[in-house]
Amino acid sequence: MLRVNNVEIPNSKRIEISLQYIYGIGSTTAQGILRDTGVENKKTYELNEEDINKLREEVAKYTTESDLRRIVSQNIKRLKDIGCYRGRRHIAGLPVRGQNTKNNARTRKGKPKTVAGKKK
Repeated sequence: MLRVNNVEIPNSKRIEISLQYIYGIGSTTAQGILRDTGVENKKTYELNEEDINKLREEVAKYTTESDLRRIVSQNIKRLKDIGCYRGRRHIAGLPVRGQNTKNNARTRKGKPKTVAGKKK
């Protein structure tokens, strides 16, 4: 397996898809990296050393992996510390971006907690 930015990327996939295994690199960024380096979009194991070095240098220009994770967690911590609406939603484990929570939002809220019905 090829290591780029301390991440092992798969050999059997095209390089555009393989680059997306790095946290912080999505489809558009991967296409931009290939365009900027001039590397052809072929399978990862077909790349030569020169192409690999070009890709490593280009990926190094982006904020990825542990640096990006740290920045995101610091931003969330800042929101929690100042006590803004979004920060309080993070603390409560509820959706942050305005989604309804009456019926859905199970991903954020967790398993359903049954509440006893109202007695008449």
